[in-house]
Amino acid sequence: MSAPTVIRVATASPYDVVVGHGVLDRLRGLLPDGVQRVAIVCPESLEDLLDPFVDLLEGLDVVVLQVPDGEEAKNWEVAAACWESLGEDGFTRSDAVVTLGGGATTDLGGFVAATWLRGVAVVHIPTTLLAMVDAAVGGKTGINSPAGKNLIGSFHEPAGVLCDLALLETLPREELVAGLGEVIKCGFIADPRILELVEETEPEALTADSVVLRELVERSIAVKADVVAGDLKETGGVAGHPGREALNYGHTLAHAIEKATDYSIRHGEAVAIGCVFVAELAAREGGLPEGLVERHRATFGRVGLPVAWNGADFETLLATMRVDKKSRGNQLRFVVLDDLAKPVVLAGPSEENLRAAYDAIAGGAA
Repeated sequence: MSAPTVIRVATASPYDVVVGHGVLDRLRGLLPDGVQRVAIVCPESLEDLLDPFVDLLEGLDVVVLQVPDGEEAKNWEVAAACWESLGEDGFTRSDAVVTLGGGATTDLGGFVAATWLRGVAVVHIPTTLLAMVDAAVGGKTGINSPAGKNLIGSFHEPAGVLCDLALLETLPREELVAGLGEVIKCGFIADPRILELVEETEPEALTADSVVLRELVERSIAVKADVVAGDLKETGGVAGHPGREALNYGHTLAHAIEKATDYSIRHGEAVAIGCVFVAELAAREGGLPEGLVERHRATFGRVGLPVAWNGADFETLLATMRVDKKSRGNQLRFVVLDDLAKPVVLAGPSEENLRAAYDAIAGGAA
């Protein structure tokens, strides 16, 4: 097995993302010096994985904060229960949180770490492809509210991230495919080689032990690391680049779809649909070439991701999109492409074009 890859996220508080097989023994090295207590935030479905991690932390006081699976964990009540546990166990600023799970666990655990004593260290151990390439890197944390997804949150960079690809071996195929939604998104906004790898590789060959999957993971993390290093808190990029907002490509509609389905659709699936939607929107607002619009459908569709959807009426989705984090006042803002790997912000698109773009994805739904 090849040596681990270490990707440095060079923000004001730099940290390493370690990618490889069998890298979990690096956990102790990512924890800050002087840590005495560690809280492991873990969903109920991964309880069987806990023992090896507790063994890795021998000599430290370990408490397990068991949380619900998936998006059900990302609410105020679960976060409050975690805070209460940290208080009961005497967690101080010199102690740490470790998240073990998918993107929802990472978002919740990161938020708990960000808000306990105004910030304690957190190390993320993502167990899904989606979490490895998205939630675990970049320092965004958050929980959901009745108004929408991730509207309550904070920026809180981890002390380190361990992406052990061996953890993907038991991941259901549909979850791995969903994670490819965020991977392919990175290809469109920054690294076209990602698209070429997906187009050149038989989808069935993208498995946990695949050399190509590892390269896709590393390239996607590198894209995110590069973007957040230049714009951690979404204050804007340079020379017309949207900065960190570029990572939200496809997400405005995706989050609205997730809310409309009560989060029953997987995030990566919603992102795939959202990316096709903004490609259609860019074709109408800015003249994005039709060939690039079709490449969206072909590439996402090749791995088995949905590229059409009509599960809610346009007005419902529009109302949710208006409270998206990128909106300013009453003005909707979308990340779109001027061309491949050239993201820009589109502010105030016409409702006519928004409807037409939605009709384009709704019309192809079964």
